[in-house]
Amino acid sequence: MFGTFFGSLTTFMEVLIDPNEFQIAQDIGFASFNRINTHILWVALVILLATILFSLRYWHYFDVLALGRENAINLGVDHQRIVKTLLSLVAILTSVSTALVGPLTFLGLLVMNVTFEFIGDYRHRILIPAAMLLAIITLVIGQLLVTHLFTFKTTLSIIVNFVGGVYFIYLLLRANKKWE
Repeated sequence: MFGTFFGSLTTFMEVLIDPNEFQIAQDIGFASFNRINTHILWVALVILLATILFSLRYWHYFDVLALGRENAINLGVDHQRIVKTLLSLVAILTSVSTALVGPLTFLGLLVMNVTFEFIGDYRHRILIPAAMLLAIITLVIGQLLVTHLFTFKTTLSIIVNFVGGVYFIYLLLRANKKWE
């Protein structure tokens, strides 16, 4: 429903404005590491470090929360408070990255699922650093593709969304085979 609405809105805007201006407006909606807002870089770094330091207090809860709500409550975890706090931290980190480079839709899905497959361990003290490293590698390889293979004719978010979309379809097909 929302996809249809936004698709219609995009078509409507395309009809209203000049095609060149529409292309510029559309490009702004994609993430780009070539257009990082350097004015807020230091503010983003401070927010990032503060959020990471604050989240270290909750590091030992991650594995317990992964057991599910009822099990976490039975183990003495204030599930609702911790989940709300962690969700707020995720929202802060997402807003910082989006403010710097723009939205990268499938990056989290892609990185976490590949990390789960490669690591084969569900302990978060191993998964989180591995996911961070894999995300960095993914973004660097994607930026190298944009720079050298596509010679800046596309953006990194298009590559990440394409690979993430293909991987998402693969996950759906794999899950479908498990249900059969």
